[in-house]
Amino acid sequence: MKEFKPFDKKIWLSSPTMHNGEEMKYVIDAYSTNWMSTVGENINEVEKITCDIVGCKYSVALSSGTSALHLAIKLAGVKKGDKVFCSDMTFAATVNPIVYEGGIPVFIDTEYDTWNMDPEALEKAFEIYPDVKVVVVAHLYGTPAKIDEIKKICKKNKAIIIEDAAESLGATYKNKMTGTFGDYNCISFNGNKIITGSSGGMLLTDDLQACNKARKWSTQSRENATWYQHEEIGYNYRMSNVIAGIVRGQYNYLEEHISQKKVIYERYEEGLKDLPIKMNPYDSKKSKPNFWLSCMIIDKNAMCKQVRGEKDSCYISEKGKSCPTEILETLAKYNVEGRPIWKPMHMQPIYRNNPFITKNGNGRACTNAYIDGNEEDAGMDIFQRGLCLPSDNKMTKQQQDIIIEIIKSCFE
Repeated sequence: MKEFKPFDKKIWLSSPTMHNGEEMKYVIDAYSTNWMSTVGENINEVEKITCDIVGCKYSVALSSGTSALHLAIKLAGVKKGDKVFCSDMTFAATVNPIVYEGGIPVFIDTEYDTWNMDPEALEKAFEIYPDVKVVVVAHLYGTPAKIDEIKKICKKNKAIIIEDAAESLGATYKNKMTGTFGDYNCISFNGNKIITGSSGGMLLTDDLQACNKARKWSTQSRENATWYQHEEIGYNYRMSNVIAGIVRGQYNYLEEHISQKKVIYERYEEGLKDLPIKMNPYDSKKSKPNFWLSCMIIDKNAMCKQVRGEKDSCYISEKGKSCPTEILETLAKYNVEGRPIWKPMHMQPIYRNNPFITKNGNGRACTNAYIDGNEEDAGMDIFQRGLCLPSDNKMTKQQQDIIIEIIKSCFE
């Protein structure tokens, strides 16, 4: 394997990109006017800007994308013992709020075309559990799911859609932005997202009553009384006016960030085209991702032997082959951050006994075992063969060219 000089400054997976005082201007406004808590002009403006950009009627600025998902689950009426269909290959925040309300996540397998919820598996899930009335759909790595198919299935089964668009702000499906297709939708402004407030999230809906309910819940469910009157459980979920100031300044750069991320994706696509790999896919006829993270998946016949335990992994190097573990360890050697693909929820110890539905209708509880070539469990397969590449939009072309050469060296 070739040797390279480690980067003096770490190349991150996706770090915050701040701009010449644009964000600070609004933060200083919050400071100078003394509106430092969970009310103020920045919050009002961020809610308005979000509605204008995304195309929804109402929004509620919250402390995180997870809090938005939690309130969405409550608005959907999930109660203790209710089963909820949800994306399997995603971050745990998509799923955990279901459990907050006592619900039972039922994991729907992934499809290979977009790495998102498989509509065929969703259809099978409704055959097995016809009483389910809530579906949580995530758009992985900024790529829209097969929305038409999923909406059609949910409409037929009279099920509510909660859209987890935490990773896909600015991505479009048939020229309509993600975050507008569900009954209740959520976005995130976490530190590594396409735009950031360092934290923060947003609940999006076209239902005014739901918007008002979520806003009330997010401020400890305080009633309209002179004293602190509470008639239902509430939460400390409101976004601060300071965080809102950062988001407000960041919104001016959403399209610029998406363009930069797209260039990074296309450079990888071109630079790695001679390797036995594919980039994370999308339907170019229907969708425009925000290209938040560029990912790759290694062809099955080009995988060297790799074994993953619960927390550790190992591999045997083979000429002309590689695996995610080898590539990630090699990148780290040169001060470059990459990451594994999201480990599917049905493989997680905490959720391993939950139902998991594939397109063939399996309702089994899955173990951590991996059967080579088992295309029935697409999420497990993508996890085993895929990885997230450094996608920081401050990475230079020269730096990315070196990273591409490092990846190539792993297959030599």
